[in-house]
Amino acid sequence: MAGNFAYLNTRDLEFIIQEWLPTEKVFNYDRYKEYYSKDDVKTFLAPVLKMAKEVIEPTNDDGDKNPARLVDGKAVLPKSFGPLYKMIQSEGWGTSNIDRSEGALVMPHILQAAVNELITAANPVFYTYIMLANGAGDLIQTFADEDLKEMFLPKMMDGTWAGTMCLTEPSAGSDVGDILSKAYPTDDPRIFKIKGNKIFITGGDNDFTENIIHLFLARVEGARPGTSGISLFIVPKYWVNADGSLEDNDVVTTALEHKLGQHGSATAALAFGENNNCRGWLIGRNPLDNGGRGEGMAQMFQMMNLARMETGHMALACVANAFYNVRDYTRERVQGRPFTNPRGERVAIINHEDIRRTLIMGKAYTEAFRAMLMKALFHFDIRQDDPDPAERQRARYYVDIVTPLCKAFPSDEGWWLCGEAIQAYGGYGYCEEYPVAQIARDMKIYSIWEGTNYIQSLDLVGRKMGLENGQVFADFIQEIRDFYAAHKNTVELKKEFNNLGTALQAFDEIVQILQDWRSNNPALIPTYSRRVLTATSELHASHLLLDQALVALKKINELGKDHYDYNFYIGKVAVARWFLRNVTPHIVYLANVIVDADTSALDIPLESFNF
Repeated sequence: MAGNFAYLNTRDLEFIIQEWLPTEKVFNYDRYKEYYSKDDVKTFLAPVLKMAKEVIEPTNDDGDKNPARLVDGKAVLPKSFGPLYKMIQSEGWGTSNIDRSEGALVMPHILQAAVNELITAANPVFYTYIMLANGAGDLIQTFADEDLKEMFLPKMMDGTWAGTMCLTEPSAGSDVGDILSKAYPTDDPRIFKIKGNKIFITGGDNDFTENIIHLFLARVEGARPGTSGISLFIVPKYWVNADGSLEDNDVVTTALEHKLGQHGSATAALAFGENNNCRGWLIGRNPLDNGGRGEGMAQMFQMMNLARMETGHMALACVANAFYNVRDYTRERVQGRPFTNPRGERVAIINHEDIRRTLIMGKAYTEAFRAMLMKALFHFDIRQDDPDPAERQRARYYVDIVTPLCKAFPSDEGWWLCGEAIQAYGGYGYCEEYPVAQIARDMKIYSIWEGTNYIQSLDLVGRKMGLENGQVFADFIQEIRDFYAAHKNTVELKKEFNNLGTALQAFDEIVQILQDWRSNNPALIPTYSRRVLTATSELHASHLLLDQALVALKKINELGKDHYDYNFYIGKVAVARWFLRNVTPHIVYLANVIVDADTSALDIPLESFNF
């Protein structure tokens, strides 16, 4: 079996929730305090860890070896996916967590994120079906009328129906404002006839739910051009009548994509209204305002932003599982003799210096990604549930800033990190019988999903750095400066904090040059935006890993070498040290590149690419 869930425990997740982040704040909110406690995290996650290994992992291999197929116009999925979907839903790990009704038993985002990481690592392809149903249901709950909530949410929450989002078209991908799909009014002002074609729709068809609820972007007559003229519709695969019965809604699966990875995922091309009989419910009461503006993109961004966070989280899960597999393999694989003792006995390759470098690199990046994502999702809970409006606003700003970082950094770095995991296996890593080959294939899509990482970088430099005239981003960086000032004399991490201080100075140069370019040479902003995003992410991750290391140092001094957790805390300090000495200096390099403002990419004639 190629697929292998290699998590040994949930110790780092426990550390984040119980020791690092002040999650008692979240667990004490009214909707959680009777059901959850930060002291129970290990007990809570234990059955999920067991389920991931024993129940979910085998479906990963099934999904890769038995890809989704289109048979007589219908998607046929790996046989294990349907029973797993129903089991996940029935045991409360799926879409039920979007329920916001009074007294509903739901998990905090910070705890749900830990559950989702384990499920994703065991089968990243399967998890997308749950993620999309979650996102679609959550959007309906936020923006739709009460009767539509009553019509769709119960069956989406219990897993009877699935959900998707339909944005991309053959002629409009990232430039979603150029979509051609149309919505035509009917006698009912909330129901429109829908016509259009969508492609690359993840989970666009399946054979294990009774209905699929598509959230569909289209333009009504009179809408202005661009994204501001788009409206959003609920378009079920099967129309839901007043009595709850279903009938055909003229939604046809025309193709399933043949992909590098994610083989068990039905990535569909869908035709809506080919027979002029497709209907959709408008989300919101007004299709257009007097200026021809629709509400669709603003509504869809709720689902897109959550999906962006989830995409980064899936990348993290793949990277973590890849390196946990590397750890296990290198302990078992005997090859070669020590560099320092060439006549000695052959050793397991984990003893070789380059493998040790590979393992600490994988551990450091994994824990950096996890720290970024879990802290972001902690702020999701504050944004949603804190009784103080000012606290909710601060959390909202934090989430706004870190969303492009959390989506792009794990999915950009994760691709080459999976390559390093393959390298650690030697020739076996290139063989499909071993797990990292599949992990690499499955995770590559994450840098493309939900807006390519170039788009995330434009979001960062174009929108997020400018929030409230730049004050929100300035406050975000100031928090890192304050952290540096408070802890720079920590003896055990003196060099690491020096590197953080140097990186902060370099990052100031990056921000200044961006301001200059806005006035003097705006074409350079998109030329370098991805590197700005990388530098920002590396600075953010450096802060978080050092913050964790300070907690670990305190524990080390309290517990002593004989404590069973001693090596865990030593590991937290070691990865912070490695990251701050090996990755954080990259910010200085990037600052030099950006300040240099090389224009070769813009100056080269297009004809020169012909040679």
